[in-house]
This record gives sequence, C-alpha cells and structure tokens, in this order.
Amino acid sequence: MNADADHESPSRDLSTWTIERLQSFAEDAQGQELEAVRVVAQSHAYRADESREARQQWAKLSLQANHRLHGDRLWDRARGAQQNFMLRMWMIDQFGPDDEDHDWSPEALAADTIGALALAPAEARALADHWRDLEVERIGELRRHKSLTAHLDRLVGHLQPSPVRDQLFAWTETRQHLP
Repeated sequence: MNADADHESPSRDLSTWTIERLQSFAEDAQGQELEAVRVVAQSHAYRADESREARQQWAKLSLQANHRLHGDRLWDRARGAQQNFMLRMWMIDQFGPDDEDHDWSPEALAADTIGALALAPAEARALADHWRDLEVERIGELRRHKSLTAHLDRLVGHLQPSPVRDQLFAWTETRQHLP
C-alpha cells in the first residue's frame, strides 16, 4: 500500500480530489477503497458541468478501477461487466460513438457483450420458459444474462445491420422473459 497519509485518514472525501490525485490513490487501492474510486470517478463522468474530455477521463478511471476490483467468482465478473457495459453505453449515448477508442465504440461494446454471454438467446429463452423448475444455479445464470444485456435496447440503435446486431436484437427480446 502507498504510505501516503491519505490512506490513513478515515475522514477523507474522495469526491473532492482531483483526477490526478485519485488516479495515484487508485494505483494501490483495493477492496472498498477501489470501489470508492470507481463510484467517485463515475459520478464525475456523469456531471454535466465538466468538459467532454474531463468526463471521458473520469469514465476511464472508473472503468480501470472496476476492472481491477472484481474477482474471479461468476457474480463478481458479471457485476463488473455489467457496470462496465452500462457506463460505456451511457458515454456513447452522451457523446456519440468513437471508433478510435475501444471503450466508446459500439461495435467493441457489442463484441464485449457477446463475449460475456454464455448462452445463445434461443437457449436462454427456452430455459426462461420454465425457470421456476430450474436449479438455483441455472436461475442465477439467467439473471446474470439479464443483467449483462440491460444496455442492449440502446446499443442496437448505434450498430449497423449485421449478424452481431441481429444477435443483440434477439437478446433484447429474450431479456424480457428472463427472471
């Protein structure tokens, strides 16, 4: 851990820190500290009184903290991916696509989303039709898929017609039936 006094002070208010100070703090932060960095950076990204460039920098910091934060458990990975997808989608909605930057590219977000899904839309829909009869783990899998596809209604509007767009559109319809 960084020997910086900020790590020792229980009364610090990270929301008042500059991005440079928070980035430095985040390098050694773990657990709840890293989650606090993620939340503060994300809240700055949402602030309309900041410039586009500043908001994108804050969003990048939030994404970086989020990436380091989550462990290898299924729910941890799903939570991290869902937070990532939602922030990226929000930034694309606010500032438009940027195919030069992976984080703000709708096509990259579409590929990352498909990569996070273990089921095909038809398979998920078939399971959802009788989800009450499924084992708890399988219901959890369907709920993770519902969470991981929450941004797709907005994303498909940013994509050109393609098999990927068709697959994601199928997920928007399937999602309505998931528990």
